[in-house]
Amino acid sequence: RIGVADLREVLAKGIADFAAYRTDVIFVCIIYPLAGLVLARLMFGYDMLPLVFPLASGFALIGPVAAVGLYEMSRRRERGEEISWADAFGVLRSPALGSIVVLGLVLLVIFALWLQAAYTIYQATLGPEPPSSVGSFLRDVFTTGAGWAMILVGCGVGFLFAALVLTMSVVSFPLLLDRDVGLYTAVATSVLATVTNPVPIALWGLIVAGGLVLGSLPAL
Repeated sequence: RIGVADLREVLAKGIADFAAYRTDVIFVCIIYPLAGLVLARLMFGYDMLPLVFPLASGFALIGPVAAVGLYEMSRRRERGEEISWADAFGVLRSPALGSIVVLGLVLLVIFALWLQAAYTIYQATLGPEPPSSVGSFLRDVFTTGAGWAMILVGCGVGFLFAALVLTMSVVSFPLLLDRDVGLYTAVATSVLATVTNPVPIALWGLIVAGGLVLGSLPAL
């Protein structure tokens, strides 16, 4: 069973980890926005402009993979070991590396499916012609019925993708690092934990989403 009080405890422990190794953690975390900015730059053309927001928001779907290094650092600190940023790459020596890679590839596929869904929604609302400029695109999004339809449908579909990834990964990646279990057991445990504790898991998802929104404001 997971309670709301447990969320406060794990947040406190996470902040304690950050306080103890802030420089090392920041070094690892900087990989995340850099990867996001590179992906956004690759897609930033008028033809691909409708996918910039789905790309930035959907990048969180593969966020659990990016967090594996931080999980490893926290795991080692919990055991009383001295750690540095290099220990984040200790994941590469984990017996569960194969399962972690497979689950990461599954999340990558889900991310690709989300981008396809987002583009299909754009085609059905504001498309099929690409926007002529950034200004005209933003105007069409926020001042037309088709634009608001795209926002509402897109956010609704995006929520389903996010809920799926949260359910699959909220326990599975940490469990693979911490215990000698297989991929099926890790994912099944994550699903069971979500079904058994829907309110705390939903609150945890909102905390993660809120943090990602705040983190995205200063150019990711």
